[in-house]
Amino acid sequence: MSRTLKIALAVGLWLAPGGVAVAQDYPTQPVRFVVPYAAGGGTDAMARFFSKGLEQRLGQPFIVENRPGSGTTIGANFVAKSAPDGYTILLGTSSTFAIAVSLYKKLPYNPVTDFAPIALVAAAPFVLVVHPSLPVHSVADLVRYLKANRGFNYASGGVGSQHHVNGELFRAMAGLDIKNVSYRGGGPAVQDVVAGHVKMMFADVGGAAHGLIRDGKLRALAVTTARRVDTMPDIPTMHEAGITGYEANAWIAIVASAGTPASIVARLNTAFNDILLSGEAKAYFGRLGWQPLNTTPQELGEHIKTEIVRWGKVMQAAGAEGVE
Repeated sequence: MSRTLKIALAVGLWLAPGGVAVAQDYPTQPVRFVVPYAAGGGTDAMARFFSKGLEQRLGQPFIVENRPGSGTTIGANFVAKSAPDGYTILLGTSSTFAIAVSLYKKLPYNPVTDFAPIALVAAAPFVLVVHPSLPVHSVADLVRYLKANRGFNYASGGVGSQHHVNGELFRAMAGLDIKNVSYRGGGPAVQDVVAGHVKMMFADVGGAAHGLIRDGKLRALAVTTARRVDTMPDIPTMHEAGITGYEANAWIAIVASAGTPASIVARLNTAFNDILLSGEAKAYFGRLGWQPLNTTPQELGEHIKTEIVRWGKVMQAAGAEGVE
């Protein structure tokens, strides 16, 4: 961004009606922090981590509110329709802002026009896990097994969730006959895989799966990133495991409803980025295998537009476009 543009933006914020006063006063009451997933998953844990840091920096509670369902669209639509005052914000994912555009024939919100971007905060890998009772120890073993035992199911955190899209991409690229079983979030889905009700899923590396893999309750076969994950260095990538070109990372972003004053957006962006640059955040994200990010609201807005196009192509190739 040029120096001239930065000055223009700064002047614009200064002259915006009530802009400076809003930024100085905000927040004066608790802020609702909506997570469109059930409690217990990686996104829920991340929101609760951020809520503590935000309260420390901004002086008001940020109360995590889980509103799961319909592939994150219920929670997202709630925030899109909320008052543009900065007192309701959303922690959403690539499912919310990019995948849902192609998945749903009638999405109740527009990710580009109905939200005020605040910050892109993290990139999150996933891991393909199976129940230990399955006689497979690699992705190649699993593909052979699934082709010999057609009609298998995989668990996901809901239609349109990253778990679901990862599974659909795997199905398409490996030529498999597998079907999605949706849950109200990644946490409940993982628990049902542990219980053996469903035998496989692409689980959040940052959720409960890491400990369950360590304890032998799940078997990890591959991660979805282009490179191996630091917290699972012995687990190959899907590409290394034989699914050539497979890469499906999630990302996590913070938004408010469109029309939220730019001064409030800037104040929240500063707070989130300050948390992400802290030693506490680096340690927390490192333990979970997530990559913390540091962006401007403008960068998040452009990222959403780019990802809508990218995931649209993936959904079309996977045959999952406009199925809902």
